[in-house]
Amino acid sequence: MKENMKSKDISNKDLRKIGFRWIYASQLCWNYERMMSTGYLYAMLPFLKKQYGDNPDEMKEMLKMHNQFYNTNPHAGHFILGIDKALEEKEGIDSKDVVAGIKTGLMGPFAGVGDTIFGVLIPTIFGSIAAYMGLQGNGFGVILWMLVNIIVVFLRLAFTPIGYRQGEKLINQYREKLNALTDSAILLGVTVVGALIPTVINAKSTFTYQQGEVKFELQSILDQIMPSLIPVCLVGLVYYILGKKNMTSAKAIIFVMLLSILLYNLKILG
Repeated sequence: MKENMKSKDISNKDLRKIGFRWIYASQLCWNYERMMSTGYLYAMLPFLKKQYGDNPDEMKEMLKMHNQFYNTNPHAGHFILGIDKALEEKEGIDSKDVVAGIKTGLMGPFAGVGDTIFGVLIPTIFGSIAAYMGLQGNGFGVILWMLVNIIVVFLRLAFTPIGYRQGEKLINQYREKLNALTDSAILLGVTVVGALIPTVINAKSTFTYQQGEVKFELQSILDQIMPSLIPVCLVGLVYYILGKKNMTSAKAIIFVMLLSILLYNLKILG
């Protein structure tokens, strides 16, 4: 009965509200520290108040979780919002780890698909047609471009309910395997974060020691031990200092900048 009551609280109006808020704020507060996290939290805020409003501790915990680093294609992000909403509606605070893992695991793949379709294909095809018509003196090119963008907005609003329905299906099919689903989601998130380290962080050692004809290159030795060992160590160091009291992300960024300048001038990193 409790689940049925929760289901009645969710309406298409609620889903549209989340969709509109995501369209408005997905990149409104974009920043280099957490990127789209503020926009995501803003979109989910009405639902979070309804879901956890009676429990301040749970509310605070979920607000903190949703304000962690998040970045994906804004168009495809509606699917993740819908899945998130379905999971939290059914499982409440127990879905915290699953939701965090799914957000981390899906934001990369959805970014790739969304950027390809909505960032490259649609603007290139219809933009080229509209521009060519404009060059030929045909004013319909402007109207065509406006219509395409309006259609894309309405499509985005439809993506949130689709994600919600798929999230419900996920819960109904795997309810008895929730622990395994949680572990899988966490593993997926950790794997994605781990894969980002060597692709995003470019740090190599330039230290070379030469004695006579013997030349010792530190980077070649490190590559034999483990490729991208230096980026992994840097990430581990940042995670460590972020766990210290009074340490913030801004202070960590300044620390990394100063450390980079020091190691570069000492000819250790390049």
